[in-house]
Parts: sequence; C-alpha cells; structure tokens
Amino acid sequence: MTSTTPARRLKRSTRRKLFRGTLYVVFVAAVVTLVLVADWAALREHFFNFEILAGTWPGIVTVAAKNTVIYTAIAFVGGLVLGLVLALMKLSPVAPYRWVATAYIELFRGLPALLVIFAFAFAVPIAFQWRPPGGNAGSGLLGLIIVSSAYIAETIRAGIQAVPKGQVEAAQSLGMPPFWSTVSIVLPQGFRIVVPPLTNELVIIIKDTSLLFIAGMAAQSRELTTFARDAVSTTANSTPLIAAAFMYLVITLPLTRLVAHMERRSQRAR
Repeated sequence: MTSTTPARRLKRSTRRKLFRGTLYVVFVAAVVTLVLVADWAALREHFFNFEILAGTWPGIVTVAAKNTVIYTAIAFVGGLVLGLVLALMKLSPVAPYRWVATAYIELFRGLPALLVIFAFAFAVPIAFQWRPPGGNAGSGLLGLIIVSSAYIAETIRAGIQAVPKGQVEAAQSLGMPPFWSTVSIVLPQGFRIVVPPLTNELVIIIKDTSLLFIAGMAAQSRELTTFARDAVSTTANSTPLIAAAFMYLVITLPLTRLVAHMERRSQRAR
C-alpha cells in the first residue's frame, strides 16, 4: 500500500497539470479566434477613431474628469457623514432611533440608485417646491449621497461592532462617559477596520456618478458619461465612450490597488 500511494499522488498531480494545460490552451485558442474573426478596420473606425478622440481633448479631462472627481468627493463625504449618524442611530439604545435608521438603510439599499437620483431630481421639487442648491447636478448629487450613506452606514456599523467590548467596558470603569469613550476609543478603531471597504465604496461612487445624467446636466457640469454620450450624439461615433472608459480606469485602478494593499496589510496584522 505504501508503494502505490506515491504513484497515486503522481497521477493526481499529473491530472491537475493536464487540466490546467487544457484550460490554458482553450483560453489561448479563444483569444486567437477573437483576434482573427474581429473586423479591426471597423473597430478602428467606430471605436478608436483618433480624429474624434483628439476632438474630446482637453474637455474630457478639464471638464468631465474634473467634475467626476468633484461629484465623487461630495457624494462620498456627504455619505460618510450621514452614514456615521445612521450607524450610531442603529446602535443606539433608544428604540425609535434604531427603527428610523433601519428603515432608512433598508429602503435606500433596496432601491436602484438611478431611481433615487431621478426622484430627487424631479419628484422632490414637484412635491415640495424645493430644489437643492446646484440645480440639476445638486439634485442628482443629493440622491447619490442618500444611496451611498445607506451602504456606508452598514459598513461603519460593522466596524464599530468589531471593536472588542472589553475596551469600552474598561474605559467606562475608569469613569469615562459613554459618548467620549465612543468618540475617542470605538470610532478610531472601527474606522481603521473599515478603511478597505470604505475605499471600495468610494470606487463604487465614482462609477455611480455616471447615473447623474438622468438629472440633466449643463455643458460645464457634465461628468464623464454625460460628456461621452453628448459627444457620441454629435459625432455619430462610439470613440468618446472608449475615451470615457479609459478615464474611469485612470481614476479607479489606483484606488482598487490601494484597497488590495490595505486588505493585505490588514490580514498580516491579524
């Protein structure tokens, strides 16, 4: 029996290598097939037209990408502040606070972001005769803040609950008031725990700014997607969409790599 065990292991490892080799061959064959079948002339004309690409410059950076970054910063900071309040409400010993926070979080996590942005851009001004500052862009941003805050609230709540309760009990045994122990002990540690998921939420908000087009954007307030859509309508060519996709990658890829780096550091620390 001992003499057959190495042979069985050898056969098992050989099968694994053959299986992986087969997967590599299939992948390479699929890529080669796509390369041979694709109409590269048509692709260059409709998606990689350098004359049209040059026409999007520098507006795609100085207007569209700049507005995307600004809208992302506003939505993230607003969502972070509101999300922190909601997280503390959901963990509050006062039942009505928990009910309100839970209802808010479940509602806006369950609704599509596009629908919420549409509601704040059109339904809220009609119903209450009030429009947020900033016109259509401000209305869309308010909807994006509302949605992001619901997700951020759950992330912060999880971080707060991950802090060992013994630290809070020790602080209170020394006479520290509950509010001060929360601010000085729980929140700093909770935020360190949730930095990677919060950064991931930032990346999601960057992409969700593309939904602001539903609110209707003025020429100088367009973000990347609206800028590209307008350029496609003007040129009857899809190259501006490829340019916008490239700009999104320029913005998001460094953040996704940062998230991966922080997660690795967090795992090593554990």
